[in-house]
Amino acid sequence: MQEPAITPDLIASHGLSPDEYDRILDIIGREPTFTELGIFSAMWNEHCSYKSSKKWLRTLPTQGPQVICGPGENAGIVDIGDGQCVVFKMESHNHPSYIEPYQGAATGVGGILRDVFTMGARPIAAMNSLSFGEPDHPKTRQLVHGVVEGVGGYGNCFGVPTVGGEVRFHPAYNGNCLVNAFAAGLADTDKIFYSAASGIGMPVVYLGAKTGRDGVGGATMASAEFDDTIEEKRPTVQVGDPFTEKRLMEATLELMATGAVISIQDMGAAGLACSAVEMGDKGGLGVKLNLEDVPQREHNMTAYEMMLSESQERMLMVLKPELEAEARAVFEKWDLDFAIIGETIAEDRFLVMHNNVVKADLPLATLSGSAPEYDRPWVETPAATPLADVPQIDAIDGLRALLASPNYASKQWVFEQYDSQVMADTIRTPGLGAGIVRVHGTDKLLAFTSDVTPRYVKANPEMGGAQAVAEAYRNLTSVGATPLATTDNMNFGNPEKPEIMGQFVGAIKGIGAACIALDMPIVSGNVSLYNETDGTGILPTPTIGAVGLIKHADDLIAGTVRDGHVALLVGETHGHLGQSALLAEVFHREDGDAPHVDLAAEKRNGDFIRANRALIDVCTDLSDGGLALAAFELAEAGNVGVILDDGATPHCFGEDQARYLIACSFDKAEALMVAAGQFHVPIAAVGRFTGQDVRIGHSQAPLSELAEIYRTGFHTAIG
Repeated sequence: MQEPAITPDLIASHGLSPDEYDRILDIIGREPTFTELGIFSAMWNEHCSYKSSKKWLRTLPTQGPQVICGPGENAGIVDIGDGQCVVFKMESHNHPSYIEPYQGAATGVGGILRDVFTMGARPIAAMNSLSFGEPDHPKTRQLVHGVVEGVGGYGNCFGVPTVGGEVRFHPAYNGNCLVNAFAAGLADTDKIFYSAASGIGMPVVYLGAKTGRDGVGGATMASAEFDDTIEEKRPTVQVGDPFTEKRLMEATLELMATGAVISIQDMGAAGLACSAVEMGDKGGLGVKLNLEDVPQREHNMTAYEMMLSESQERMLMVLKPELEAEARAVFEKWDLDFAIIGETIAEDRFLVMHNNVVKADLPLATLSGSAPEYDRPWVETPAATPLADVPQIDAIDGLRALLASPNYASKQWVFEQYDSQVMADTIRTPGLGAGIVRVHGTDKLLAFTSDVTPRYVKANPEMGGAQAVAEAYRNLTSVGATPLATTDNMNFGNPEKPEIMGQFVGAIKGIGAACIALDMPIVSGNVSLYNETDGTGILPTPTIGAVGLIKHADDLIAGTVRDGHVALLVGETHGHLGQSALLAEVFHREDGDAPHVDLAAEKRNGDFIRANRALIDVCTDLSDGGLALAAFELAEAGNVGVILDDGATPHCFGEDQARYLIACSFDKAEALMVAAGQFHVPIAAVGRFTGQDVRIGHSQAPLSELAEIYRTGFHTAIG
């Protein structure tokens, strides 16, 4: 087959700028082949090289005594004691999900699961963070249904419980939905597998499903804005098979137990090209591939297609040659491909052969390590204009508006499509705060949460970034967990626009400060840029996934409210309404500043909650919707009414940070008041749980009426 000529149009279609192409010419001293151009495009696109974000990502805190492995591997690893560790990461599949919702979301789940079991961990929990456009936008319903079915279809068939997440709607996502997938797994600390190749002349082995043409150029597509040619990008979306992935996981974990694995890498973005280069580069070795040996499911595949295919359910491994027979037997037993497709070499070369013809011959370390790194111009986000007067509103009317919104209504319609009980270790299912999973065979529990409030980040990127970490910290604390570490998914628009880059920089600063103050280092993550359509970008959405440890099940805070419980509010209330849920849903305004995040107060108040968990029957943090929404959610979950003493709008709906709502008996409430004085923590009784009505100040309504709105609001909006 005749390869196309290297023209300026072809270079541009590969997402490479003229300057970047000149850099390629300098590196190899000649015009690249078509396959080489594709490899450079894959390795140097934003999705794989982080060329616009590396400078700022390096400023994040990534270390701590609990951290075994920070960013740079397939997933982060944190020690949980007793020779065990939790392996976790969050990644985006935004562009593919907008083009092909079911497969885009499904393969996002598949990819993040492979990141976890590639490290030697068995997945035990999944979450997702989904952002869609307005409910009445013509594409939103299709996207919601397709994405939710894709997440459930893959995760349920694979057999991992989905234990938490979030769903939001905003016009800024009309042209670019966000699908962020999280997975966590368990491993023994002495049985972790890494991706760095070692040894010269070692076999490079292809594992899993066959290679097809699906997803060719997917990583490059994910590093560009959308325009009116979006439908033409459908072939760049991968197709997933969860049953093959399940077999791949079992075969991989069994293979690891044989001692045959030197190094192993998931074939994710940019497929075979990226996985082979990364393994060689991390080990300081070269790699030679023979593509005619790659298992293929389509006829007459070219070298270009095989190198850049993002077909799913595939791995690449460097093998101990003396154990080849044992390794092959494992994969044949699971009816999966096992093919030696190359070897490690001493030279610094990435040599790609196809039927004895050289298709690529590149300096491997330079290919991997010389991707452009940009210090993009950025401008600080202007200070938010002061909040104009917010009218007083009847508290129950305000609560009704929140409960009817798909942003704050129950997400039951979504999470009931996910299997949250498979593996039989789920302690707390989605719907109220952090998800909780038992560490099988022990008394330990792990808690998981995902948090961000994009309105805050747009108004004040630094404070909004800090708030996302702080809310994750509070969600974990509310169930009695000690926060361990975080993973971030940085979703932003076009970084070539200084105002967008300014949002990114501000958010990174806020996230970094909060992670340091709250001892929650970033151990893994993902950056997704160019989330724009026809020049209109999404809200800045730096999603924070966080993991916490409960050392003994007796320390779990996970009760429900009972009649007679006292309602205690921990933290200071000033009535901050800027960028609040009330402002957005009732008054259709997004003005004012994000709430201030006092990190010292967050740490102090969180320490107080964990130190006194024996006195706390029920706990939730206060975030969107303030006290009114938090109190209603506890009341609804326990089927007990609630009376809040103060019905003033700022008091009920203010979104001041570092606050928790506690429900407990009168005797425990008295003891908590005393303990709070010793901790110098503000605490106040704000009402009680009783009866079958919700009463806030002088306004009230039956709990059953409000619960009906809450339970049907999402389905009413989305259908």
